[in-house]
Amino acid sequence: MSTTVGQVIKCRAAVAWEAGKPLVIEEVEVAPPQAGEVRLKILFTSLCHTDVYFWEAKGQTPLFPRIFGHEAGGIVESVGEGVTHLKPGDKALPINPEAPLDKVCILSCGICTGLGATVNVAKPKPGSSVAIFGLGAVGLAAAEGARISGASRIIGVDLVSSRFELAKKFGVNEFVNPKEHDKPVQQVIAEMTNGGVDRAVECTGSIQAMISAFECVHDGWGVAVLVGVPSKDDAFKTHPMNFLNERTLKGTFYGNYKPRTDLPNVVEKYMKGELELEKFITHRIPFSEINKAFDYMFKGESIRCIIKMDE
Repeated sequence: MSTTVGQVIKCRAAVAWEAGKPLVIEEVEVAPPQAGEVRLKILFTSLCHTDVYFWEAKGQTPLFPRIFGHEAGGIVESVGEGVTHLKPGDKALPINPEAPLDKVCILSCGICTGLGATVNVAKPKPGSSVAIFGLGAVGLAAAEGARISGASRIIGVDLVSSRFELAKKFGVNEFVNPKEHDKPVQQVIAEMTNGGVDRAVECTGSIQAMISAFECVHDGWGVAVLVGVPSKDDAFKTHPMNFLNERTLKGTFYGNYKPRTDLPNVVEKYMKGELELEKFITHRIPFSEINKAFDYMFKGESIRCIIKMDE
């Protein structure tokens, strides 16, 4: 890689030319890193729902053509002026050089977002009850955080009942499908838990799920954490008494982790066997078949699909 330092290089990229249309693999030019920048050779990446959100151009001004991808792992090829914390050859994220990039790359976004929303923001106590709204990859990571924290009741809430079986691997031990009840799901959960859960984590982006998550926590000490990204015109509406009764509402971005300082510690938890990543990885495909990853996500067949970039 040293022969390319300071030069414009050519590489393959999956280009989105239109919203919702299949990506096209093309050759693109990548400029040398400027001051404060790093140029990486990406080895593995996984598809995150945020990629799909922007690909579909939901809730934003469409911008095409564009190249997606952010949940990745690779090797530093060159660094720009002023960069001191990384050098060519380092693994990035940066992290333990022994960590397998084809697994820890999923920590770059969704898994840390859900895990951190629980352990860093909701902070359930051992023996407590936690409701997880949405059992996709981020929701399952939030459930994993509840399991690691010692929660005794982890209630999964999802519109797809078949997700419960898989969610059991991540600590979910009860399940509610809102479509199967003739009353608001927050009322169902309150009745299940003698007044409400101790903590709730919302991982769907549905404004109704956000409201339900807040209204299902217990008066006096309940905390709800919002993780999902709402549509631009959504408005959160709840009665002010829900705040006066000392419920707490929080939001979080990336699970309150700071990538440079915190992510290496999360990787170490995996390396020590304290955090399981393999159960999040359901598919592996070559880069040439990247559109399959979108299909898997749309069909609800994957949690995380690892894409090997050199194939």
